[in-house]
Amino acid sequence: MKKMRPFILAIPLALLLVQCKKTIKEPTTSGENRTGIPEAFETVIDNTFANYTTFEQYWNYLYPWGSDHNGTARMYGSSTDHNHIYLDASGVLHIKAAYITWNEGNSSSSPYLPIHYHSGAINAKFQVLVNDQFPNYEIRGEFQAPSVKGSWPAFWLTGVNSWPPESDIMEFKGNTNVWQNTFRTSSDVSSIITNVSSPGSWHQYRIWMTKSTATDVTIHYYIDGVWKGQHTGNFVGKPMYIIINMQMEGSSGSPGPTADTYLNVRNVYVGRTRAF
Repeated sequence: MKKMRPFILAIPLALLLVQCKKTIKEPTTSGENRTGIPEAFETVIDNTFANYTTFEQYWNYLYPWGSDHNGTARMYGSSTDHNHIYLDASGVLHIKAAYITWNEGNSSSSPYLPIHYHSGAINAKFQVLVNDQFPNYEIRGEFQAPSVKGSWPAFWLTGVNSWPPESDIMEFKGNTNVWQNTFRTSSDVSSIITNVSSPGSWHQYRIWMTKSTATDVTIHYYIDGVWKGQHTGNFVGKPMYIIINMQMEGSSGSPGPTADTYLNVRNVYVGRTRAF
């Protein structure tokens, strides 16, 4: 999802923080587990898809910058429009991309592709910010992701004030390979590519992001609890949006499907440690 983001001022909103003691057990740079000292741990986002009241307390509709991005889907959704973003009674969020047959012009974002779909995106009201006070973040979610040519679902972080930083926790581009990327610049990017058996079944995608130097974070990527690798980026002190979207075509190829395409989401979780 490597496109420049317009500058947007985020409005701070009060979020429920559940505090507890936790012994952190995460990979070292070799990928092995370590046991750290007890730290104050805060749950920031959890179980937010139970109903629309809770959902809208923690999530905004659309991208942080609006309805368009780098594919051929224009995002729709609001508190009164649940045609493309809706919840079910089991706590699952559904995002539907629907093919359109009329001319709706082109995307307002580079590379300005023609709009072929109406779809949905959400972004968290909470922003990830790694610093001395909050040196560790865990971000995860479970997804049933489409892998048909032209489908481009993603679960990702991107910079609030600049691009990069970016971390793609889950990105499918028209096949069964999931991309987990870290962008340091537009040309300096690290990628882990994993073939996922049946991406349309439930799978968990997760990162553990930890402050490793005064300027750098190390991001550990997981699929279904299995560590896949790590990247480093100079993301300390740079706030990041959390985004889930069902984009279409673009990097996932074309033509895309004419049938409705769904991204299903549950159990999205964000937690962080607070330094003593």
